Amino acid sequence: MMFGKVRTALVLAVLLAASACHRRTTGPHSIRVFAAASLGAPISAIAKVFEAQHPDLRVELNFAGSATLLMQLREGAVADLLATADEQSMATVATWDLTSGSPRIFAQNQLAIVVRKGNPKGITALKDLARSDLAIGLCGPEVPAGRYAREALETAKVTVHPRTLETSVQALVGKVSLGELDAGIAYRTDANRDSVAAVAIPNAHNVTVHYLIATLSHGLQRSGADAFCAMVLSKEGQDLLHAHGFLAP
Repeated sequence: MMFGKVRTALVLAVLLAASACHRRTTGPHSIRVFAAASLGAPISAIAKVFEAQHPDLRVELNFAGSATLLMQLREGAVADLLATADEQSMATVATWDLTSGSPRIFAQNQLAIVVRKGNPKGITALKDLARSDLAIGLCGPEVPAGRYAREALETAKVTVHPRTLETSVQALVGKVSLGELDAGIAYRTDANRDSVAAVAIPNAHNVTVHYLIATLSHGLQRSGADAFCAMVLSKEGQDLLHAHGFLAP
């Protein structure tokens, strides 16, 4: 009788263990995507569509300035996919042997002067950013948007003394939105807010920005990362990028 009870308990234990194991293996798996801050809206939209088409996968998004993303990866952060706002950052990650396959250009962008809604300071060109009555902000030189802004200013032969150097375009545009700054140079797509507006920079002084994407060799979801990358490059992904103001590669 005692043997029968023990035998029954063992069978139940095995069944419970198998059930728990089954729940773990059939639950959603996470794809960790590290992406430049300026990609927040379109990559979030693509992730939503991707999850609907792949119910067994969940996309974890980490948005930051490209320089910050590189620092996180350098310090040991694990990600499956990386999307940067410049070729230099992606080339640096490649030298660390973290990329799997060749990075692909998946979108383009341009710069714009970001001002408060209604442009109360009457800013019309890059030369206006040299005015002493304006509080101007730029991204730091280690940030792709900061390097591009300096390139545009140098081409236009304009000297700017920024009041602040931000670590991402989102932070810079946020300060313009709040009125802490009169203007800043960011990506054209970052002016898609109700509280800010974009002043166009002519092509002669502008910079064409290339966004690159690559799966990472130390990621834990290689097949899922490849599938997400394929969606970004697909017509569906490109349409979503275009809807948020990004240019085709």
